[in-house]
Amino acid sequence: MTQPPVGHYRLVIFDCDGTLVDSQHNIISAMQQAFGAAGRPLPTPDAIRRQVGLTLEVAIGRMLPEADEQSVADLAESYRVVVRALRAGEGLAEPLYDGIRDLILALDHPEIFLGVATGKNLVGLEHTLALHGLRERFHTLQTADRALSKPHPDMIHRAMAETACEPAQTVMIGDTSFDMEMARAAGATAIGVSWGYHPEDELMEAGAHVVLAHPGELIPHLQSLSANR
Repeated sequence: MTQPPVGHYRLVIFDCDGTLVDSQHNIISAMQQAFGAAGRPLPTPDAIRRQVGLTLEVAIGRMLPEADEQSVADLAESYRVVVRALRAGEGLAEPLYDGIRDLILALDHPEIFLGVATGKNLVGLEHTLALHGLRERFHTLQTADRALSKPHPDMIHRAMAETACEPAQTVMIGDTSFDMEMARAAGATAIGVSWGYHPEDELMEAGAHVVLAHPGELIPHLQSLSANR
């Protein structure tokens, strides 16, 4: 059997929005529609991007700290209605970032488990992965409707339990400080990506071991990190 391409790592977990796919246009449009329907001032695209990756109610609560729980819940449901309509009408635009498909295929090895940890719900994540023909490549899916919101380490803990992997064997790849904080809290290696929604300096401040400029850099970096342990 050939050696795994990532050294001692066995569980490679990806964030979805901003890491695997560029879904910001959908998210911004749906969030602004939800706020507009509720008669609230529209959040700016940057304010919305800052919350991507969090569980929906948590994200909305951060943008509307003065809102009560019911108002947040109503806005979240309004957002979901918009997204479901887009999905049903094939109006969701979620292209893979350049190099992601090649990376996923390069990680295909019997000793490597692939996972996703995302603020999407399971239906949304399944739709995204199936749309790109990648669903069967992933062994564990951790979503906002099944686990605690990032940056709590619950998603990574669940992924490790499902694959019988230890923190030292686990790496989390994401574009937000929430991903880096989650990885660090779980004892996993934290890898940031510069093509997503949070700037590189914030990723480093949140605990990233390294920030990638392109998906093709991941395997060499993991080999180097593994060799230096």
